[in-house]
Amino acid sequence: MTSAPPPEELDPDALKAVTHPLRRRILGVLSAGPATATKLAQALGENTGATSYHLRELARFGFVEDVPELARGKERWWRTRPRDIRWPRRSEQSAESRVLFDDMRRQGFEDDLEKLNRFAEQRDELPGDWPDALLFSRGATWLTAEELHQLWTDYMELLRRYWRTEEDRSPEARRVLVRWLAFPDPGE
Repeated sequence: MTSAPPPEELDPDALKAVTHPLRRRILGVLSAGPATATKLAQALGENTGATSYHLRELARFGFVEDVPELARGKERWWRTRPRDIRWPRRSEQSAESRVLFDDMRRQGFEDDLEKLNRFAEQRDELPGDWPDALLFSRGATWLTAEELHQLWTDYMELLRRYWRTEEDRSPEARRVLVRWLAFPDPGE
C-alpha cells in the first residue's frame, strides 16, 4: 500500500491558483481519472486553449502532472497529483487569502451538497451494498479550542490510514468523498 503524501501548507500564490473557478472544475473532472485538455474542454464546455493554459498553471503549482504513459503523438494527458493540503490558520492568513479561502470554502460546500444530492437521487441504482453507503453522524460535544484541534488531528490521521492511490486501490473500490466539519455553535 502506498503511504499518504506528507501534509503541506499552501502559499498565497498556490491558493490563488487553486481557487480559480475553471481550475477547480478541471480538478473536479480530473479527480475521476486522467484526461487531455481536449477532453476537459469538451466536458466543461470550454475551449482547448483555456483548459491547456489552466492545466499548465495547475501543474506549475503542483496540483496536476503529466501522464506520459498515456501520451500518443502530441496528445498530452493530465492527472491530479496526490497531495495532503493544509490551509494556514485563519489568524495567519492575509486579508486577500481570507477572501480567496472563504470563496473556495463556500464553493466547496456548494459542490459537496450538489454531489450529495446527486448520490441520493441515484443511490438505488447502485449495485451491492453501495446504496447503503451514505454514512453520516451529527452530534455535538463540549471542547476547548485545543481539544477541537486534537480531534481534527486524530481524524486526519485516521483518514490518512485509508489513503490509496488510484493504482493501489482494490478493483471493487469506489472513490468515496469524505468531509469533516466542526465549528463552535454560533448560538452559544
